[in-house]
Amino acid sequence: MAEEQEIAAEQTVIDVLYERLDAVRAEAVTRLAQVRKEGPTGSPQNRSERDAFATLYEDRIAQCDAVEDRLCFGRLDRASGENMYVGRIGLSDTSHVPLLTDWRAPAAAAFYAATAAQPGDVVNRRHITTSARTVTAVEDDVLNVEALDDSTGSQLSGEGALLASLGKRRTGRMGDIVATIQAEQDAVIRAPREGALVVQGGPGTGKTAVALHRAAYLMYHHRAQLERSGVLLIGPSPEFLAYIDHVLPSLGETGAVSTTITGLVPGITASGRESDEVALLKGHEQMARVIRAAVRERARLPQEDEHLTIEGRSITIKRSDIADARAKARRDSRSHNRARATFVSAVVSRLADQFVAQLSERIDEDDRRDIERDIRDHPRVRTVLNLCWMPMTPQRLLEDLFDRPELLAHCAPHLSATQRALLHRRRGSALTDADVPLIDEAAELLGEMPGSHPRARGGVSAEEREYARRVISDMGVSGMVNAEDLASRMAASDSRGTVAERASRDRKWTYGHVVVDEAQELSPMAWRMLVRRCPSRSFTIVGDVAQASAAAGTRWWPETMDPLFGEQWTLRELTVSYRIPAEVAQVATSFAVAAKLPASAMTAARSIPESVAITRTQPGDPTGREATLSSHTELTHLFAGGTIAVIVPQDRLEHWRNELPTHVSLVGARDAKGLEFDAVIVAETHLFASASDLFVALTRPTHRLVVIDSDGVPEGVEIPTSYTS
Repeated sequence: MAEEQEIAAEQTVIDVLYERLDAVRAEAVTRLAQVRKEGPTGSPQNRSERDAFATLYEDRIAQCDAVEDRLCFGRLDRASGENMYVGRIGLSDTSHVPLLTDWRAPAAAAFYAATAAQPGDVVNRRHITTSARTVTAVEDDVLNVEALDDSTGSQLSGEGALLASLGKRRTGRMGDIVATIQAEQDAVIRAPREGALVVQGGPGTGKTAVALHRAAYLMYHHRAQLERSGVLLIGPSPEFLAYIDHVLPSLGETGAVSTTITGLVPGITASGRESDEVALLKGHEQMARVIRAAVRERARLPQEDEHLTIEGRSITIKRSDIADARAKARRDSRSHNRARATFVSAVVSRLADQFVAQLSERIDEDDRRDIERDIRDHPRVRTVLNLCWMPMTPQRLLEDLFDRPELLAHCAPHLSATQRALLHRRRGSALTDADVPLIDEAAELLGEMPGSHPRARGGVSAEEREYARRVISDMGVSGMVNAEDLASRMAASDSRGTVAERASRDRKWTYGHVVVDEAQELSPMAWRMLVRRCPSRSFTIVGDVAQASAAAGTRWWPETMDPLFGEQWTLRELTVSYRIPAEVAQVATSFAVAAKLPASAMTAARSIPESVAITRTQPGDPTGREATLSSHTELTHLFAGGTIAVIVPQDRLEHWRNELPTHVSLVGARDAKGLEFDAVIVAETHLFASASDLFVALTRPTHRLVVIDSDGVPEGVEIPTSYTS
């Protein structure tokens, strides 16, 4: 009865909060309609202001829609007798009296950090569970019994908010943890923004959730700095991004750009496959030198002087003049395609000097310009200028580099003949994931093709360029981006659309903060891509080196972080696995130890007896098809409404796709990274490409793990006492 009374009391509060949310949303809808009604008329300034207001109202509506579920999830009772409700966003009444405190606000920190040992002024922490707009349960953590006021009527009941959330069925989309953030997670979320924060943690420790909550926290507390530049979220795959796509909006933020490394370069499709040996070569930082050499090779000298006759006068295209013009263009520190204008101007000027010297009369500036134009338009002069300084796209540069062995040998003399042979690829071949950072590196050095960028005709001011130079110097990113291009990025921001929309279509966009998930998979060349996009080097980096599967990935954080960030990075570890049961953790950890993977220490938050089953297949069923189908039927019955996956070696996907019913969730070993399911069947463990792939597969379930293989138990695995076969 007491609990029913508490639920009824909280329902009254929740009703008021939703009423206010509806009012805020309705007001935004009305104002947006008014702005749209005015239409695209008036001065450019007026149109710009209307666009800004429209974006503001659209964001507010999207925010209200996103926080509809579990708007309020907690209450803090303080020793002073005051209480404070905590939720996904902040709400105030029409008199600006606070009704709901945003979970990111400093005042709400105690909801996550207060403990019985150190309660501060918190007497009681209440968890409020809702379904739609209805309160279904309340649960209290009494942190200071002596200060507890009997009038609160608080009582302890149930498993606790955290364990209750762990028991829920998975839906195929990631759930946020805002109502159940634990102390070690909260410390990471609220860490200072400056520098790079690396969060290492084993499977199920909440790395991804913590990273997303940290992004929302930073966007809330540093809105002035981040609302114009935005936050970039890098995930390992489109499937992973779809899995987490609603989390930030549900936390009150809609301005982040979520993409993969490949998605950072608009217009690029990476559909090709290559061996780990080739990916390792392409991912090494030495490839930056190779790309730079390939770009420099595009500024060539002719073999000898060439004599021409233009309008009856003899002119010589001198090799020495070409060399001087090339040196002058390179001194400008502009990208290759932009520096070409300087090169052409210098060569044409030398040729015009020869032409004018043969005239008997003096000429004015207009005549001089006409002469230079005629020389520049001469077919042979144009041909020579193009041969000596050809405009180039990044894709064409990479195709030439890998298709022409002599060019690769010239640009990469430090590579062995065997290594260069591995890189050889015919022109027109499909791009791979490892090509994308090379294309981005080339794009940075080449710049836009002439006339292809709206800023190409205008340039940037000296003040903008000088400011960009100071940023590059202060942040230590020399060599990764030049001042001219950085200044252009800052000056060329298009005011149309949201920050996320503008940033996602602009390869040169620079962000205020970057969040990288599954960061252990990134190559050194991929890291160069990311640092270019955040000159301030403000990063949140989460991953697990034991799960690294990419050939050029990270197996030890200092090896990757020290060259990028120097002393401006810190390492935090998450040690408690909230996702996987203790029995599953025992299997996975014992395998990691046997396979000598650098696995983090991991303590499981809960135990589920009989959560592991290891089955040896019958002689006539080498792939485990029958055992897998039988297990899937059993799990479907046990986890009705939940998610079940069969994880197999990546190169066995096609085989299993034909073997299993269409309703079975079939996942390749590397595609499973970052995902979670209620139950997981891991088949053909002896064929997994790497120990890290198998470790990932073993750690995807939240309730039950079934291992099926002709070899039985993977080598080194310890069987928990709750094992069933």
